Amino acid sequence: MQDTNKISTAVTDDRNAWRWGFTPQAEIWNGRLAMIGFLAAALIELFSGQGFLHFWGIL
Repeated sequence: MQDTNKISTAVTDDRNAWRWGFTPQAEIWNGRLAMIGFLAAALIELFSGQGFLHFWGIL
Protein backbone atom coordinates (compact mmCIF):
# COMPACT_ATOMS: atom_id res chain seq x y z
CA MET A 1 0.00 0.00 0.00
CA GLN A 2 1.30 3.45 -0.94
CA ASP A 3 1.65 6.24 1.53
CA THR A 4 -0.65 8.86 -0.07
CA ASN A 5 0.34 11.47 2.50
CA LYS A 6 3.84 11.72 1.01
CA ILE A 7 2.47 12.14 -2.50
CA SER A 8 -0.02 14.89 -1.63
CA THR A 9 2.51 16.73 0.54
CA ALA A 10 5.06 16.82 -2.27
CA VAL A 11 2.49 18.21 -4.71
CA THR A 12 1.25 20.99 -2.42
CA ASP A 13 4.75 22.06 -1.35
CA ASP A 14 5.84 23.06 -4.87
CA ARG A 15 5.37 26.83 -4.69
CA ASN A 16 6.28 27.39 -8.35
CA ALA A 17 3.70 24.98 -9.75
CA TRP A 18 1.06 26.45 -12.04
CA ARG A 19 -2.21 25.74 -10.23
CA TRP A 20 -5.68 27.15 -10.89
CA GLY A 21 -8.09 28.43 -8.25
CA PHE A 22 -7.49 30.10 -4.93
CA THR A 23 -4.31 28.29 -4.01
CA PRO A 24 -1.05 29.62 -2.58
CA GLN A 25 0.67 28.84 -5.88
CA ALA A 26 -1.87 30.87 -7.87
CA GLU A 27 -1.52 33.80 -5.49
CA ILE A 28 2.27 33.73 -5.81
CA TRP A 29 2.01 33.83 -9.63
CA ASN A 30 -0.58 36.61 -9.38
CA GLY A 31 1.86 38.67 -7.30
CA ARG A 32 4.75 38.01 -9.67
CA LEU A 33 2.76 39.05 -12.74
CA ALA A 34 1.45 42.15 -10.94
CA MET A 35 5.03 43.18 -10.11
CA ILE A 36 6.06 42.75 -13.75
CA GLY A 37 3.10 44.85 -14.90
CA PHE A 38 3.81 47.60 -12.40
CA LEU A 39 7.47 47.69 -13.39
CA ALA A 40 6.54 47.85 -17.08
CA ALA A 41 4.16 50.77 -16.48
CA ALA A 42 6.79 52.61 -14.42
CA LEU A 43 9.45 52.08 -17.11
CA ILE A 44 7.10 53.31 -19.85
CA GLU A 45 6.47 56.50 -17.88
CA LEU A 46 10.17 56.93 -17.11
CA PHE A 47 11.44 56.52 -20.67
CA SER A 48 8.58 58.09 -22.64
CA GLY A 49 7.91 61.07 -20.39
CA GLN A 50 4.18 60.40 -20.66
CA GLY A 51 1.73 58.64 -18.43
CA PHE A 52 0.82 55.03 -19.18
CA LEU A 53 -2.60 55.89 -20.62
CA HIS A 54 -1.20 58.75 -22.72
CA PHE A 55 1.50 56.46 -24.10
CA TRP A 56 -1.15 54.04 -25.40
CA GLY A 57 -3.32 56.87 -26.74
CA ILE A 58 -6.24 56.25 -24.38
CA LEU A 59 -6.24 59.80 -22.96
